[in-house]
Amino acid sequence: MVKCEHSGQAVVDLIEVERVYKVVEELFASDRNMEAVLDQCDVKLSHSLVYHVLIRFSHARKPAFRFFNWAGQQVGFSHNKLTCNTMMSILARTKQFVTMFELFNEMGKMGSVLTIETFEIAIKAFAAAREMKKAVQMFDLMEKYNFDANLNAFNFLLDALGRVKLAKEAQMLFERMRGRFRPNAKTYTILISGWCEAKNLIEAGKLWNEMVDKGFKPDLVTHNIMLGGLFKVGKEEEALKLFELMKTNGPHPNSKSYTIVIRALSKLQKMEEASKFFAEMQEHGSPLDAAVYTCLITGYGNKKKLDKAYGLVQEMKEKGIRHDCRTYNALIKVMMVSHKPDEATKLFEEMSQCGFQPTIHTYNMMMKLYFRARDPEMGFAIWDQMARNGCCPDVNSYTVFIGGLIREGRSEEACAYIEGMIDKAKMKHAGKLDISDVFLRRSQKMKKRFKIRRVLSK
Repeated sequence: MVKCEHSGQAVVDLIEVERVYKVVEELFASDRNMEAVLDQCDVKLSHSLVYHVLIRFSHARKPAFRFFNWAGQQVGFSHNKLTCNTMMSILARTKQFVTMFELFNEMGKMGSVLTIETFEIAIKAFAAAREMKKAVQMFDLMEKYNFDANLNAFNFLLDALGRVKLAKEAQMLFERMRGRFRPNAKTYTILISGWCEAKNLIEAGKLWNEMVDKGFKPDLVTHNIMLGGLFKVGKEEEALKLFELMKTNGPHPNSKSYTIVIRALSKLQKMEEASKFFAEMQEHGSPLDAAVYTCLITGYGNKKKLDKAYGLVQEMKEKGIRHDCRTYNALIKVMMVSHKPDEATKLFEEMSQCGFQPTIHTYNMMMKLYFRARDPEMGFAIWDQMARNGCCPDVNSYTVFIGGLIREGRSEEACAYIEGMIDKAKMKHAGKLDISDVFLRRSQKMKKRFKIRRVLSK
């Protein structure tokens, strides 16, 4: 038994969680009557157990939703705000907006399970899909359900829009709501961040000046945002000048500030300069974390200075700094460059064992690695694992996988996947027409190339 800090329950039996998870996974995969079998499994339902099973299906909404519905129909059990919001998050992440909104309405009828977090999940999901009107509608619904649509909630909405480069839309909404909300320092910082994400430093600068004119002093967070924004638009010299001003006039740079500088210099492959700032960071006693090491490992890996990258990995171990998801991705990329599939496999397995969900980038790298190493079966296995874990293939996934099939002489299968790629291009991607166009162009090129190969082979 192990303590569960998130669920409100004292303990959760992880062995029971694993048992239920395996039942759901195996039955769903074999298309058997999952609910009937679960009825016979004597599952001791609790909110802790449901929560832990759901998070194991965080990228696979179909089995998650069926299990969620089954649990809600069991005598003596009713969902609480934790299990409902967890399911909302899964539906939001997988862009199942119709089902998500249906669940939201059900939660509204139940009353006590609807929370501020529920609205935040929905707002963030619609903003990420660039569905601004729906994000604003969710904000407007707060008062209907007796929640205070205050400045904090409005700031959250602006932030959600800004993070997906809808800075112009966020700014227009801010101007429209000036009479209703009196902005605070956080409001201005959020808007500045949005414009920096959109690479429009002129608008960001205007808001910085307005912020000062209104009597707000830009804090360390605001400075770090502007620092990152300057690097993002290629103004390296101005960014480093701002960094020096922060050291002399304040607010003094923190670990985040140093990481921004080191990441930018590493991307520019200026590893000598990045290393100097890393040394300075340590001299000033700024805490080191996985993020700053990952920047340097990536930089040295891109320059094929593998001894330096390995040295940093060893240094992390000696200092007790654990890898995060990005560190694992950076290390797997280093192994790709080194043509070491066995080492990459160990890292991939370790990543999952440590509780990190592989990203689409991770899967694509692993597939490419195996196909290059003439181990197609492992490449196909990664594709299957990606599907099982509910991770939706992107353009690069299809390109790598179809290329692998063709090299193995499995032309008919390759053609079927190219057709699937075209079908995917025709789907509506929640406002992301540019993604659909990319899928369509790439798939049509591959289909044309494939036809040429078939003619030449005859």
